[in-house]
Amino acid sequence: EARLITPLRSEGGHRRYSRYQLRIAARARELVDQGTPIEAACRIIILEDQLEEAQRINAQYRAAESRSS
Repeated sequence: EARLITPLRSEGGHRRYSRYQLRIAARARELVDQGTPIEAACRIIILEDQLEEAQRINAQYRAAESRSS
């Protein structure tokens, strides 16, 4: 309902979720079960995902910098 994840559809119309999407859904369920409103849980998950990506990119830059030094 919160549209945090959008599944792909099989030829028969069945919803198909990636492992990443299932992980996101499990994290959302965890936050909601702890009392976090769904809208806030979605925002938290988005921010966590952005942070993880930024940390990955930062690690790549640091690795490239150390190789060039």
